[in-house]
Amino acid sequence: MGKVKNALISVWNKENLEELARGLSELGVNIISSGGTAEFLRSRGIQVTEVHEVTGFPEILNGRIKTIHPTIHAGILAKRDVHAHMKTLEEKRIRPIDIVIVNLYPFVETVSREGVTVEEAVENIDIGGPTLIRAAAKNYKDVIVIVNPARYGEILKELGEKGDVSERTRLELAVEAFAYTAAYDSAIHTYFENIVGEGAPPKFFGLSYRKATDLRYGQNPHQRAALYVEPRAWGIASAKLYQGKEISFNNLLDLDAALDVLREFEETTAVVIKHTNPCGVACDPEIERAYVKARECDPISAFGGIVGLNRKVNEATAREIVSTFIEAVVAPAYDPGALEIMKQKKNMRVLELASLAKGPRFRFKHVTGGLLVEEDDSTLLPPEGVRVVTERKPTPQEMEELIFAWKVVKHVKSNAIVVAKNKQAVGVGAGQTSRIDSTEIAIKKAGSRARGAVLASDAFFPFPDSVKKAAEAGITAIIQPGGSIRDKESIEEANRTGIAMVLTGMRHFKH
Repeated sequence: MGKVKNALISVWNKENLEELARGLSELGVNIISSGGTAEFLRSRGIQVTEVHEVTGFPEILNGRIKTIHPTIHAGILAKRDVHAHMKTLEEKRIRPIDIVIVNLYPFVETVSREGVTVEEAVENIDIGGPTLIRAAAKNYKDVIVIVNPARYGEILKELGEKGDVSERTRLELAVEAFAYTAAYDSAIHTYFENIVGEGAPPKFFGLSYRKATDLRYGQNPHQRAALYVEPRAWGIASAKLYQGKEISFNNLLDLDAALDVLREFEETTAVVIKHTNPCGVACDPEIERAYVKARECDPISAFGGIVGLNRKVNEATAREIVSTFIEAVVAPAYDPGALEIMKQKKNMRVLELASLAKGPRFRFKHVTGGLLVEEDDSTLLPPEGVRVVTERKPTPQEMEELIFAWKVVKHVKSNAIVVAKNKQAVGVGAGQTSRIDSTEIAIKKAGSRARGAVLASDAFFPFPDSVKKAAEAGITAIIQPGGSIRDKESIEEANRTGIAMVLTGMRHFKH
């Protein structure tokens, strides 16, 4: 480490750049730059030495070759405490570069635009920039590397006070730089993998997430946690927070589960989530009634739950929400009056997410030493549709109710059973180790509402016992995937009791 004399600046994002460059100049630092960055600084009265003046070699290939030159990279990579390195610089008349300030072509922003061509994407792949960053980060003990405009102020302050920055700060900046280039390369790989991979899980899965915020704790208070977002944040990670306590790890899991359910429905729908399971879902033309019906599925479980709605929240709905204890609400919009009403519950998190439609392409689960990656379960039914396997066919109304129940059971943890009636879940059995247990729980929660209702099962019935229980409760129709070696026994039980049964040929396990 030593006095900073020469800085190389080459940036696409010029946020805070003028203040930084002016501050460096006032500290007596010589600024080396090229292209648009040099023009930007010069137009603001800041003296700049062009890269070609340092290298003696002009920019060529329409600017594709500017900083890729031994004179530049030797000035960055030379170790100041190695005599041979410094002797070489002296013999070749190469000036050491003490600070490298670089950010890269906007590849992510470019490929995020609708209709972008491969040619446009290719032209926004930065080559010289990552090379400069990696060289500087490798030699962090002698070279300060800055890739984040938000760090300019603190680094300039430290330089002004001490004439240098500490080795700890240099290392932190190097770590940030390596993360930056890794994320950039990962974004490029992901873009081209999507073109050639035809939707299959890629051969290499690079994750490029940045920390958005630390969370109070993880699933339990003794676990540390943070929220990371993709380069172009979307989904629950990008929701606007109007009020409430700090969002927790568990809140985010439950809010995301609410969005998953809402994506199944075009009609006005409300969902109540508890521990990532829907404990209430309902459709109704009026959003207030949809919410009340969803809450009434299981009012005890709804207490302290998470609410998701796919329509603007009006004052009537807001009054119903604040009438009980709710942890958080997410909706596409809120009437001003509704937001005022919700202020009665100052700790309740109120989030807005304008678009609920887009879901993830892949889902991840961590296992010891590895990562499980699967395509999102975005298909409800196979193209050929459902198959009626009983003597009695479901009525049109029963079929409509069965599809509603199928949409809900898809988002309940396996083993999953949902009892539904009048576009309202009235009983949910989730996550039990046997299907009959889930069936009994769902029927118990439904109570008298089970009579005349329908039932959905996320996977096949291994025995006819669940069908028998359904019939005893007064359930009239069942939807399930089929595929058990005992399907015939379940079908015979349905025929014996007058239940209509349809098979989907598609299961929806959720672990």
